[in-house]
Amino acid sequence: MNSDAISQKYNGLLQTLLSERNSEGFWSGRLSTSALATAVGIVALKVAGSSADRHRTDDGFAWLCRNINSDGGFGDTSDSLSNVSTTLLCYAAVSYCQTGDNGLATLKAMEKWLSEKGITIDSGSVTGSILKFYGSDYTFSLPILSMLILCEVIPASSIEKIPRLPFELTLLPSSFYRFLNLRVVSYALPALIGVGIYLHRNRKKGFLRRGVIRDRFVKPSVNKLTGLVPASGGFLEAIPLTGFVSMCLIASGESDNIIVSKGLEFLRVQQRDDGGWPIDTDLSTWVTTLSVKALGGQISQALTNDEIEKLRNHLLNLQYTTRHPFNDAKPGGWGWTSYSGSVPDADDTPGAILALLEMYSGSQEEIIAIENGCNWLIDLQNNDGGFPTFCRGWGKLPFDRSCADLTGHALLALLKTAEKLNRDISPLILAKIDRSILKATVYLTKHQSDDGSWLPLWFGNQFTGDKTNPVYGTAKVGIYLSDCLAFQRPERELINRLTRLVNKARVYLLTQQNADGSWGGGTGVPGTIEETSLAVSALVAGHNEACGRGVKWLGKQEKITSSPIGLYFALLWYDEKMYPLIYYTEALRRFLR
Repeated sequence: MNSDAISQKYNGLLQTLLSERNSEGFWSGRLSTSALATAVGIVALKVAGSSADRHRTDDGFAWLCRNINSDGGFGDTSDSLSNVSTTLLCYAAVSYCQTGDNGLATLKAMEKWLSEKGITIDSGSVTGSILKFYGSDYTFSLPILSMLILCEVIPASSIEKIPRLPFELTLLPSSFYRFLNLRVVSYALPALIGVGIYLHRNRKKGFLRRGVIRDRFVKPSVNKLTGLVPASGGFLEAIPLTGFVSMCLIASGESDNIIVSKGLEFLRVQQRDDGGWPIDTDLSTWVTTLSVKALGGQISQALTNDEIEKLRNHLLNLQYTTRHPFNDAKPGGWGWTSYSGSVPDADDTPGAILALLEMYSGSQEEIIAIENGCNWLIDLQNNDGGFPTFCRGWGKLPFDRSCADLTGHALLALLKTAEKLNRDISPLILAKIDRSILKATVYLTKHQSDDGSWLPLWFGNQFTGDKTNPVYGTAKVGIYLSDCLAFQRPERELINRLTRLVNKARVYLLTQQNADGSWGGGTGVPGTIEETSLAVSALVAGHNEACGRGVKWLGKQEKITSSPIGLYFALLWYDEKMYPLIYYTEALRRFLR
């Protein structure tokens, strides 16, 4: 592709990106329909037992039967490889929700696939297999096993083999959670309570095993959970989490409360016309800030002043200004969606700060919002210098620890704030930012692999050996740090340290490019638009030949199709319609610049 053709392609992508805004002027995106979410959704509605939901369970059941993989298993999305957890949940849902034997063929196909993985439904091996797969993290393994018992796929006696969840510990102040062995990630407290109560209530009776003392904590725990229910009814806006909690409370005799009534209504609202459910309502704040970043310095040419003001006000209105009831997070952060089930996190908060800085008009409202966002990030930073997603200091389970991509994102947001607003914010905040940046740089240095790569936390690749995605992680951190190198504020020593990290990352990315010019999750892994676009964006400074080959490969793609590279609640795969469009647009903008 010559420069004119690339410019023409960029302009086309830009117009497509702008056309994806909703009627309110921001981007909503569209998450892939999820087999796992659909299975949980129809089971929760059937457990509730309302005849008015019969058509919903039938539609979801039909979606599952239509979307089984050719090998007889189910993946998390229609384009995902089959996996044991999703296949077992789909087996339970089809078995439980079928009418007569209209699910028989689908069940037989799943049984064959599971048997090839060494799992026979009636062998008693299911419980042990699930517990072994998820190890010490009970966030997802125990809800899966609970649903299998509810659907009578495994015998009720299996509950005696399932570890207890200490639901009563959630009654302690949230500041204690980091010191307790809760065995679930910080954002899954509703599952800890709902599933924990179900497991407790349905164990064998008897003074010692039943736990008379624990009975006394059920009602207070339900009351605690009631206080966490968002206006939408969906915990974290997540269909699986809300469905698991709803079905477990109903099966525990705790259905007469707002948790269940609002949770079931949330599930009804989220079902799509084709009968399926997405994993979550949407990632609107995330894709909106990514879109603003993709436009970069050209945003004032792409959007009118009124459109920019509308976007700016939208983001300002989404910042949390009080402590969050879900996890007691301090004010100042942003979550991933405009819906009420969202929780502030350390990827959307720097994303919002950077988007506001890109659209900055100089108002006091913006300055205060950005200051508060920076303070929120700094307060979240772990002692190791890295940034976790939701809660400082949990760190033991996979999705609670510090990670490189969030740390790089936070570092860029903090440094760009100091660069752009150094005359408008207090010296005290500037000093805090400088200290935080140094700590984050130490973390990134320590956690960059010898080959120059970083691993992301919330993204993976199905086709790498360990399902990680070092290309995504390295490209993301590389882009963040490369952007930092253009600033004037950092001292020479910091610039030198960041430069060494960036150069090492670029060397890694160059070694991962496929012969056809694309990038996948690692060397030899089939390329995707997302990973190729990100790699190009990370390499545009000084690696024109490799980027040119990447751009040429992108230009050959007939359709902009998304790939399941996103990881969600307990390692669930998803794809997002906006990712390839956003990253492709940004790559060509940077390449042309």
